[in-house]
Amino acid sequence: MKELITALGLLFFLEGLFLAIFPSRIKSMLEIIKATPENKLRLFGIAFLIIGFLIIWYIKN
Repeated sequence: MKELITALGLLFFLEGLFLAIFPSRIKSMLEIIKATPENKLRLFGIAFLIIGFLIIWYIKN
């Protein structure tokens, strides 16, 4: 449970850091995401999900 809370804290830290440093870039990226078809976003999401799982699996083993 401690690792999950640490991972969530790291996620919030990185999100906040990017929003604080690059607010205009984040807004333009959100416009690009808004214009991207849902199927393409879903494929990117699945790819990042698999990459994240493999990284965690590699670190744990």
